[in-house]
Amino acid sequence: MEYLYAILPWVLIFGIFWFFLIRPQQKQKKEHQNMLNNLSVGDKIVTIGGIKGKIIKINDNNIRVRVSSNVDIDFIKNAVSKVEEKSSSSKKEEITEKNENDK
Repeated sequence: MEYLYAILPWVLIFGIFWFFLIRPQQKQKKEHQNMLNNLSVGDKIVTIGGIKGKIIKINDNNIRVRVSSNVDIDFIKNAVSKVEEKSSSSKKEEITEKNENDK
């Protein structure tokens, strides 16, 4: 019984550590991966380096971003930090998917 009282605080500390640190990090990673999977041509993005541009081409693991007229840069998908604005075709697809899921 004494061993149980000695182990219990460590179990509680680990549980609190997992709940406040590991779980939110896993959720954030999942959301970021979902965002990367839903990238489409025409989306306006920001990279982890702060470069803003519009996606003009998507390959398996690479994207080509137009940052200025006649200036295109290739990035790996993981370099995308956030999507500032979805392209109009992407918005229509999302609305269609939501309507299908509601049925």
